[in-house]
Order: sequence, then C-alpha cells, then structure tokens
Amino acid sequence: MSLRVTVRGAGIIGLSVAEELLRRGHLVRVVDPVPAQGASFAAAGMLSPAAEVWHGEDDVLRLGLASLALWPDFARRLGVRLADTGTLVVGADAGDLQQVGRQVDLLARHGVQVEEWSRRQVVEREPSLDRVVGGVWVPGEGSVDPRQVCAALLERVRVEPEEPADWRADVTVIATGAVLPEPHRHLVRGVRGEILRVRTDDPPSRTVRGWVFGEAVYLVPRRRGSAGLAEVVVGATSEEHDDRPVVTAGGVLRLLAAARVLWPALDRAELLETTARDRPGTLDGLPLIGPTDRPGEWLAAGHYRHGVLLAPLTARLIAEAVDHPYSAVDPAVDPRRFTPREPGGTHALHAQR
Repeated sequence: MSLRVTVRGAGIIGLSVAEELLRRGHLVRVVDPVPAQGASFAAAGMLSPAAEVWHGEDDVLRLGLASLALWPDFARRLGVRLADTGTLVVGADAGDLQQVGRQVDLLARHGVQVEEWSRRQVVEREPSLDRVVGGVWVPGEGSVDPRQVCAALLERVRVEPEEPADWRADVTVIATGAVLPEPHRHLVRGVRGEILRVRTDDPPSRTVRGWVFGEAVYLVPRRRGSAGLAEVVVGATSEEHDDRPVVTAGGVLRLLAAARVLWPALDRAELLETTARDRPGTLDGLPLIGPTDRPGEWLAAGHYRHGVLLAPLTARLIAEAVDHPYSAVDPAVDPRRFTPREPGGTHALHAQR
C-alpha cells in the first residue's frame, strides 16, 4: 500500500530514508529549509566500522558492518564513487602502537581480520607516512564524499522549506540531526566536531586513522583532480558544549599538530576550508531508528559520528518498518528504549504497536 510520508530533515539520513521510501512506491515529501548543510556537510565520509570501534561498542560494530555491506549497491545506484582501499590504523610512537594493538585484540574477539604492518611495510605502501612506527590495515573498508552523496540524493528527492498546508501525511519520519522537536529533544545532544580540508600533491592513498601521543586523528583522501592535486579531509575534534558549533583556534591547532606528525606533507598543503558542526549524540552512543510512542511517527536520528556509514541501513530499517508496522524493532536502536516501562516490561506508552 502506498503511504504519504513526510521526512523532516534533509541530511544524508533523511535523504537516504526518503529515497528508499520513494523506491518502494510511497509518496514522500522532505521538509528542510537548508538541505544537506548540517553534520553531513562537514562529515569526512569514512566507512570504517572496524577501524573506529572501541570497547563496549558491540552493537555499533554490528550495525556498521551490516551497513557497510549495503554501501556498494547504494553508491552504484546513486552514481557516486566508493573508495574501497581499506583503512590504515597507525601509531606515532610505541605508546600509540599499544593503543592500536588493543584495538586489534578487540577486533579479533569479533572475528574481524586485519593485517599487522611494520614501520617498513607502512612506508612501502604509504611513503608519505614515514614518521609512524607501525600499524594495521583493515581491508574492506573505505570512504565516500558525503557532499557528493547528498547531491545525488537531492536529484532524486523533492525537498521543500516547509510542509505544504494541504499535505496530510500518514507517516512522519524525524531526521533532524542534533536538534529534535519536542517531546524528543532530550534524546539527542550536540557534540561539536571541527574538521579541515586541504589540497595537496602528496596525499595518502587510503583512509588513515592514527594515534598521535594519545590523541586520535584521521586523514581521508579524495580523488585527484586534473592537475594531480587531491583533497584530504583532516579530522576531527569532539567536544561537549552548549553553544552553537564554531571553528576554534585551539581545535584547528590540535588537528594540524597531530596530523602533521603522521603526514609531514601537510606542511605544504593548501588549507581550503575549516568547518564545525554538531554531531547528534545519544545517551548510549547508539542511534534512534524506529517508532516513537506517537502513532505514525518514527525517528531516524542520533547517529553521532556514524551517520554516513549507517545511512543505507537506516533507510532500509525505516522503510521495512513503514511497510510492516508491526514487525519487531532492533532493541539496540529502538527509540523507546529510553521510555519508562511498565512492570511487565512493556513501554508505558504503547501507541505505535
């Protein structure tokens, strides 16, 4: 049955949800006065569920791996480039390499295979990283350009600044990033991230995640242009705050200082852009994907630093739930997990199911 669906929010999550619903034959309106200008605009586009995972993030890894498997078809359908050269995780000194080793041990417990590289092996494959002491390569991972993805989605999805007065939706999907409407506002908070973009003739050939004297930094190369220059995204800071997200001198200095230890060629790169946006964080670090306690209302929000990675999976989960409203919802991402429950274990408000 074809339904009328309003999607509030035109970042990569809202647009991906809308595109999937349209493909399934639903009538969809996306509402956003400034489409694709939030966290999606700043995002580096890493598709690195294993390289980013840490202790206590089993569900994040599970969801990330499931969504990573959907990305090749998703990128092909949109006509965007998917870089699938894997992720290189490196350490600047022996202490940093121990941090990499702890991550390797964690991935081994999850059955994720990696290749350990000595300093010589790193430099053979990535000559521009000649100051690191070693690392591991995580195959099968990659990156996309979120701005390119959003542009492709905007060609397929109709976005309006406000919902038309004569439009009556059967279903509303809220995908408004770090600021949710009431009564859901408390479920998501803004976590500021600052990111840099530079242009260089000596980029790394794959995504690099590094530890530099205990501080995390990443480098994400984009395709070279006709002049042989490539863009590299350098990120990212993470800061809890109550103000609007702005680029700070301290944030830029921290990123540059850490990145140039791993990648000395940064000194010669042209600084193109500095950007700050709020990532949508939740209490448990997991997204909100599923029904609320209001009939016909769904959330697709709270993806924190995994919005780009989880976009195709989120779109599929929301579309499946819209098509089959009484199907089970993954408890790890069910928005109602923060709702008080009755003694029998059911949600106190049970309007949706």
